[in-house]
Amino acid sequence: MDKKGFSQAGHKPSLLSAFLYFDVSFMIWVLLGPLSVIIMKDFNLTAAQKADLVALPVLGGSILRLVLGFLTDRIGPKRTGQLGMLITFIPLVWGWQFADTLSSIHYVGLLLGVAGASFAAALPLASRWYPPQYQGLAMGIAGAGNSGTVFTTLFANRIATYFGDWHVVFGFALIPLAIVFIVFSLLAKDSPNQPAPAKLVDYGKVLTKRDTWLFNLLYSVTFGGFVGMSSYLTIFFNTQYGLSAIQAANFTTICVIAGSFFRPLGGWLADKVGGIRMLLMLYGGVAIMMAAISTLPSLAVVTILLFAMMMMLGMGNGSVFQLVPQRFGKEIGIVTGIVGAAGGLGGYFLPKILGNVKQATGSYSTGFLILGGIAVLCIITILAVQKDWKSSFVGQGGRANTANEATAQA
Repeated sequence: MDKKGFSQAGHKPSLLSAFLYFDVSFMIWVLLGPLSVIIMKDFNLTAAQKADLVALPVLGGSILRLVLGFLTDRIGPKRTGQLGMLITFIPLVWGWQFADTLSSIHYVGLLLGVAGASFAAALPLASRWYPPQYQGLAMGIAGAGNSGTVFTTLFANRIATYFGDWHVVFGFALIPLAIVFIVFSLLAKDSPNQPAPAKLVDYGKVLTKRDTWLFNLLYSVTFGGFVGMSSYLTIFFNTQYGLSAIQAANFTTICVIAGSFFRPLGGWLADKVGGIRMLLMLYGGVAIMMAAISTLPSLAVVTILLFAMMMMLGMGNGSVFQLVPQRFGKEIGIVTGIVGAAGGLGGYFLPKILGNVKQATGSYSTGFLILGGIAVLCIITILAVQKDWKSSFVGQGGRANTANEATAQA
């Protein structure tokens, strides 16, 4: 790739703004994950209630992603991003000053989903400035904002422990959000090349297609697995291995790093060996890792297994969206928005499965086996439809021309 050409293309201030918005939003989206092990001491939560606490922001993000995607088409990604950040101030102030009951924390969690919906505005803001040949690099830079998860797992519990109050973490989160809002408002600019807004009837048409739902399943396991695990692992390490809030968050950080930084590798490898083959290998690896984790081995071994599994889930995200543009042509922008929302739903159900199974059986083993079984289901699904997919994929030229909106929404 001609790096000099990339440096001269697009709009660098908007690319930086998209990265910062995505980074701070991802950081805020998963706040309740590490904090849950501290919050639960105030409310004596059951295993199922702990799972609900960390799952609600993911559910909110999944639903609101479609809303912000709709707004992005109508008023542009910059205004949508500004609106998203302004609304995100509400749950942070609420959590800082007023969240003294479990129900109020649940409302805070749902509203934190606005931050999770930032995909729908941040990524189109960056992608629409760049021609197809630079999409991979541009979206790799903007998409690196999912590293915001690492800041949360590293610092949230440390701040709460230092001040002796988890509420103050929400107050501290207001600072980077305010800074990014100002930078975003000053630097971000909508591309003059905005696609025509999709109509509701267009969403209805793609929802009647079988492959839309199959990609929903695949992405709900890869992206949903990454987000769900990122939110729940602190609880798992704390409950299963008796680690302190800070120690549990530290081990979670190790695993989250794998999922955050291996996503681009998945797309690159899928280009080399084929998206279908890549996904078969990754889902197979996830199933094996889940089965091994279900034995609940020593802390050192389970950390290695979880690191490997999160790496595979991260690569799976890139691999899924290597296939989507090949399968769909004109509908690519709509399909990727729907598939992206489905990924969030997967992140909602994963903590629910682990938490409810833990409460019902007293062990995480069956929960991890169920998750491994879902990965096996994905393998069976791909094997059943791969011939149809290969025959219906658009050519390489078609993929290059439609990759813009796919990467923008993914």
